[in-house]
Amino acid sequence: MGSGRARMRAVRAFFAWFVATALLAAPSAQVRSAAEPAPSREELRALLFQVIANQHRNDEALLEYERTERHRSFRGSSEKSALKEDKTYRVFPTGTGTIRVLLRDGDRSISPEQIRQQLEGVLRELERAQNPNSDVQRPKVERFEKRRRERHQTVEATREAFLVRWLGREQRNGRTLATVLLEPNPDFRPPSRIAAAFQSVRAVVWIDEQSAQLVRAEAEIFKDISFGGGILGKLYRGGTFVIEQREVAPGLWLPARYEFDYRGRKFLFGFSVHEQIEFSDYRRLGPPAEALVVLRRELAAQRPAGVAQ
Repeated sequence: MGSGRARMRAVRAFFAWFVATALLAAPSAQVRSAAEPAPSREELRALLFQVIANQHRNDEALLEYERTERHRSFRGSSEKSALKEDKTYRVFPTGTGTIRVLLRDGDRSISPEQIRQQLEGVLRELERAQNPNSDVQRPKVERFEKRRRERHQTVEATREAFLVRWLGREQRNGRTLATVLLEPNPDFRPPSRIAAAFQSVRAVVWIDEQSAQLVRAEAEIFKDISFGGGILGKLYRGGTFVIEQREVAPGLWLPARYEFDYRGRKFLFGFSVHEQIEFSDYRRLGPPAEALVVLRRELAAQRPAGVAQ
């Protein structure tokens, strides 16, 4: 389960990954009528396959976009609970992950000099990315590619992991959203421990029908998820995750908001996470070689006159 911060990252990644990939359950879909006429099984299947194809493109595009992220954690599951932490970051993609530059910590703004020092660290990481076969960079590339392969393999497993039930349509902000419920398929035989966790999660998903893009999803753990047979740890039922996306460029939808609310146990020690992440200020930097040029230009513009590079 790793350290506390690593554990939180792993659980956040699982929920976000679940929502983004579970739509591939469409081949096992069950369509039931709601208040409005439901699409046919073939129409729903076509819509969901287009959504997942778009989501894959969104995920790939995110690897080339910087953004601002505001992370807030609370002592309880309500926003009225005491605020534990409130940090704002500028987040840079590096080709094998991201680096966060702290901009604000609670009421305290980070000084320009401290921000510049952090940006110079990002610059060094982007410079290392230009030599993927170096002793330093090769392990990062291999880990990144391994995560990609594992994601692809488990996505394939989700084709049979879920049943889809049509819930209806609603209007939000001038858009028509289709709503579906994803539920575990009782006949599914999970090929891996990650896939087994799908049997404990269900979600309601809102889809923009015109663009075939994921707008919002609400996932819930309705049955405890055990790690190592429960010896290593457990995520308790009742945990929830919400993801919202918005259009940041024509045909490109990226995260706008995440909400996490879950409890669990690592060995004998309990923990709880109540966190919100808001995303804004997206800007395309491109792959690491292009991002390196942009960041060098930015740092040069900040350098006082007469100071050598």
